[in-house]
Amino acid sequence: MDLIISLVTSGLIGYVASLIMKASGPWYVYVVLGVIGGFVGGLVFGLIGFTASSTLGYLISSVVGSCIVVTLYRMIKK
Repeated sequence: MDLIISLVTSGLIGYVASLIMKASGPWYVYVVLGVIGGFVGGLVFGLIGFTASSTLGYLISSVVGSCIVVTLYRMIKK
């Protein structure tokens, strides 16, 4: 059940990241990028020594990771 909640939350965060980054394109692409971004955010924050210990921490790391993934997606797409 936690995995499903995590995937849905990451998908919503991906959509929010697409709004923050003013991205254009189909919403489902950014939902998938959000799921990937949740993983990337946790990895990046872990590499620099930060750990998310609360729901707010997880949300922040997911948004940052999703913005990173959306930026990389834009660079590859061009």
